[in-house]
Amino acid sequence: MRDAPVVGGVNVSRGNGEIIRMRRGASISDFADKIETLTGYTVQPGTLVTILFNLGEMATATESLDEATFEVLGAELGYKIQMVSPEDEDKELLEGFGLDLDAELENENEEDLEIRPPVVTVMGHVDHGKTRLLDAIRQTNVVAGEAGGITQHIGAYQVWTEHEGIERAITFIDTPGHEAFTAMRARGAQVTDLAILVVAADDGIMPQTVEALNHAQAAGVPIVVAVNKIDKPDANPAKVRQQLTEYGLVAEEYGGDVIFVDVSARAGTNIQELLDAVLLTADAGLDLTANPNKAARGVAIEAKLDKGRGSVATVLIQSGTLRVGDAIVAGTAYGRVRAMADENGDPVAEAYPSRPVQVQGLNSVPRAGDTFIVTDEDRLARQIAEKREAAERNAQLAKARKRISLEDFTRALQEGKVESLNLIIKGDVSGAVEALEESLLKIEVDESVQLRIIHRGVGAITESDVNLATIDNAIIIGFNVRPDTKARERASREGVDTRFYSVIYNAIDDVEQSLKGMLKPEFEEVQSGVAEIREVFRSSKFGNIAGVIVRSGTITRNAKARVIRDGVVVADGLAIESLRRFKDDVTEVRTDFEAGIGLGKFNDIQIGDEIETTELVEKPRS
Repeated sequence: MRDAPVVGGVNVSRGNGEIIRMRRGASISDFADKIETLTGYTVQPGTLVTILFNLGEMATATESLDEATFEVLGAELGYKIQMVSPEDEDKELLEGFGLDLDAELENENEEDLEIRPPVVTVMGHVDHGKTRLLDAIRQTNVVAGEAGGITQHIGAYQVWTEHEGIERAITFIDTPGHEAFTAMRARGAQVTDLAILVVAADDGIMPQTVEALNHAQAAGVPIVVAVNKIDKPDANPAKVRQQLTEYGLVAEEYGGDVIFVDVSARAGTNIQELLDAVLLTADAGLDLTANPNKAARGVAIEAKLDKGRGSVATVLIQSGTLRVGDAIVAGTAYGRVRAMADENGDPVAEAYPSRPVQVQGLNSVPRAGDTFIVTDEDRLARQIAEKREAAERNAQLAKARKRISLEDFTRALQEGKVESLNLIIKGDVSGAVEALEESLLKIEVDESVQLRIIHRGVGAITESDVNLATIDNAIIIGFNVRPDTKARERASREGVDTRFYSVIYNAIDDVEQSLKGMLKPEFEEVQSGVAEIREVFRSSKFGNIAGVIVRSGTITRNAKARVIRDGVVVADGLAIESLRRFKDDVTEVRTDFEAGIGLGKFNDIQIGDEIETTELVEKPRS
């Protein structure tokens, strides 16, 4: 290799807009190697460190860098940086070992393919009977074995049914809420072919019902609706059909294309009709085939560490056949299949496409959604796992990727990075949410810009909301609600832009200005402290005094305050009018200290409420 030409006193090769593809968590040394491969010139990493320093960024030659830093460095040197997605990264890693899974699928002939069973995810609101419905389908008693009747783990089961005179298999996945479903989609694992949305006929559409529907629609899978509990006196299946019409699910009897089946999991009513509806939907809209005569490929549905058996992973075979003795790699875990068992714990020698089995023999526990493949030998499986682990470690060392915010939305649009602004709306009452959604959708902007509301709901902002925002690069708008502790930590960790409003027009103005590229923030409201009310003291002279413990930040006298109950703002625009430690007036109280707080004339406080204080901080313009 030749030394790079001298430009501005340093040896560096400048580009002419060439694209350089970088992996997540790559370093300056990796960047120097890419330039060398592209141009044929040797570039010293130290030179790039100096250039980056002159641009106002400090980094070492081996330090993992984020996308924004590479873009700054690339722009200075005349290169366009393209970060490799996790899926492409893993594909390139496997290609390096001679495994091109896409080419393998493309080269399969029609005669190699055989019909496989559909994989169905059962989703819906808690207590609407998801597990009891599966219980009725499998004719086993799963509910009785669960703590509090709530699904504690992901179960995958296969059942057989007679459909149009032929014995057909269906694989069911039972999820504990939607976090696992989301986590799998976040890692690019398209596991589910079809979703059953369970809605209680006596309860109707609930927040988690809408959440489940949004997840299924975002994944692009067909939906069959099971209207459960029709045996109850106050059941109203017609109301459920009417409610779901508002969310784009129109029943066949109303002229739509979605099959609704009225069932009773407890009485076992219309269970066969539901299975027929699943197979009809699958046959009509899906081409479910796979080649069983090759090395197995699939996805880990769940995994756990068992004291007696070691790592036990539930895997779903997507193509090929998995056999005892096969060398496998799942994510960063590898090993040899020592034993396989079905959902009943019975040993299995071979597992065909769409078959879920428990696998023993991995050296560690894979994550839900990790892909697994069978390799020719143990050594290759170990090498792939080690490479994946190194890539993940480098990605974690890189600075967290900044999610899109309202301020940089316009810039991202101009660079062609986004075509739409995705929003998640949560509010204290459904009327406010609907009003805000309707107002936002009326905003008139250029046709090239879209506003998409991917989820709306009532109640506190949850970790599931943040998960959805993370995957779909969305901004969360909270109207008179706040995130719970887990959601707040997750949003901070993932860099999800979360906005809070108490005036509907402020939210509309911010979004409208952002869409029109006019947003110029000057101040933002920042949480300065949170205190939990542990006791309420009655005083005829001063009103109710809150005995609190400061959970985070600092509570300051005269600070602006609001009272939050169960994640919903019950009072805003208050002030900390008195602040005492024992008998002494103080100006501030820090984390983990107790204090007495007076909120002036506001007396509607209860034990368990949170008092949140805020301050306005000047926000630098981007």
